Amino acid sequence: MNKQEIIKLENYLVNQFGADIKLKPSKNDDCTEVLLSGEFIGTVYKDEEDGEVSYTLTMSILDIDLE
Repeated sequence: MNKQEIIKLENYLVNQFGADIKLKPSKNDDCTEVLLSGEFIGTVYKDEEDGEVSYTLTMSILDIDLE
């Protein structure tokens, strides 16, 4: 993802969730890291298919975090 896409996605997520969300490029180019108040919470992947672009937010929740 390029810098403009990351900025647009970050603004979208902040507007949707009203939280301190930041996006930063990951070490590999296939995704972007999602941070909530500075803590890593997931990734965003870009998907381009049939001329359409979509983004997938993936967030894993460990069972120990639910206690």
